[in-house]
This record gives sequence, structure tokens and C-alpha cells, in this order.
Amino acid sequence: MPLVFAGITPHAPILLPSIGKEKAEDSLEKTLDGLEQLARDLYIAKPDIIIMISPHQGVFEDTFSINAASKYTATYEQFGDLSTTHHWHGAPMFVEALSTNCHKAKLPTRFIANETLDHGSSVPLFFMTEHMKDTRIVPIGFSQLSTKAHLQFGQFLQSFIQERPERIAVIASGDLSHCLTKNSPAPHDKEGAFFDKRLMQMLETKNTVGVLTMDEKMIEAAQECGYRSILILLGILSEINYQFKRYSYEYPFGVGYLVGNCELP
Repeated sequence: MPLVFAGITPHAPILLPSIGKEKAEDSLEKTLDGLEQLARDLYIAKPDIIIMISPHQGVFEDTFSINAASKYTATYEQFGDLSTTHHWHGAPMFVEALSTNCHKAKLPTRFIANETLDHGSSVPLFFMTEHMKDTRIVPIGFSQLSTKAHLQFGQFLQSFIQERPERIAVIASGDLSHCLTKNSPAPHDKEGAFFDKRLMQMLETKNTVGVLTMDEKMIEAAQECGYRSILILLGILSEINYQFKRYSYEYPFGVGYLVGNCELP
């Protein structure tokens, strides 16, 4: 089976050593340990290509975006780090084939070629590809289309992946609720904790329908940025007998950070 790995990660820039420094080591130990474990799992899977689903990969209202650049660069000036630069290789031939299939299926997709990689992709990839420098990546951004459209897009990606010769990994990047405590970046709302708890419960019980039909008001109140990334991932995992294993979940800064592996058979 070409799909060899599927995982969920946060993407907070504070996780990076050059930005978080001792603060991250002291406050995000569980998350960093979880990312280390997930990176080991990914290394063992030996993917040729990593599909990276990010909330910050140019979100368009009515189309999904797929980046076809041949190389990517990430910098972190907006987060106070003026010197760190990361680089990755793209997979333009893979994306060209994907474009052809999307066109045939008349899917609402927009193909771009942006060599600047957003932090929603670059932060997880910093940890995931530390020992896999030659692995190619395909950044994908979700849209403002319906939740059902996101699940169906994932199902389309699954059918495409199944026909490919490469070993393919998928990572859904996204932070959960941004309103969990009085120190959160968004005003505190009890719905945030409800959202995080229910989402993790449904992931652990493989209740895709439950995730798809979560209360819209609760999702909006949670101020999350990972829900649609996870929906696409669940579409990719449709009819696959995976087992979700949560490696860590914590919220020291009032934002829910989840690390998990959807272990494949």
C-alpha cells in the first residue's frame, strides 16, 4: 500500500529551538517528546513523499490549494528569528499527475508554485524530516468549503495515492482550541475544552462521521485551526483499518497541541 504513514501535529513556532529556547523545553516537554516519537515512526516508514496539509498554505474560499514548487524555503522573521532558514525538495512530477486527476474529477483545486513555505508546514517538517533531508514534500491547503467537501477531497486523494508507485506519508498540521485558558490568544471559552476532548475521543474511536458532524457553533467558539486538516486526513484514511495513538496533548499557553499517529496496518 503506497500510504505508509499518517499523523497529526501542532505547528506552534515556539516549538522551534531557535524561537522557544528554554521556554519550550520547560513548558512543552510532552509535545516535544511526542514529536520525537512521531518522527521516529515516520523515519521507519521510509516515505518518498510527504503530503503536508496546513491551515496556513494559502487558504482560498472555494478551492483547495496544492503547491507545485520544486523547492521550498522557510524563514521565521515574523516570529523574531532573523537567522534560521530551512529548505526542502518539492515533488513537481507527482503534483503534475495530481493536477491531471483533479481536472478530470472537476475538483475545486488551485495549483500554485510558491517556494516560500508557511510555518504550518515548516514547523512540523523541521521535526519530522531532521534525518530525512532528501524526502520530497507536497504542501496542501484547505478551503472554506463544507466539512463534507474536505472529507471528500481526502477520499479523492486516497484513490490517487493508491495508484502511485511512491511510498507516501500524510501529515495533518493544526493546533486545536485557542481559547482554553485565560492566557489563551483568544478570549477564554469553555467550548474550547469541549471541542478538544470530543475531537480526540472521536479520533480514538475512529468515529469519522462524528468528526464530520461536530457542532458548528462549538467549532467556531473553539477558535481552532486544525479541524479541516484532520478532516482531509480522515478522508485519506477512509476504509483503512488504522488505529489512532495519541502521543501527547497539552496546552501550557492556552492552545491545544495534539501529536498523534494514525497507525496503519
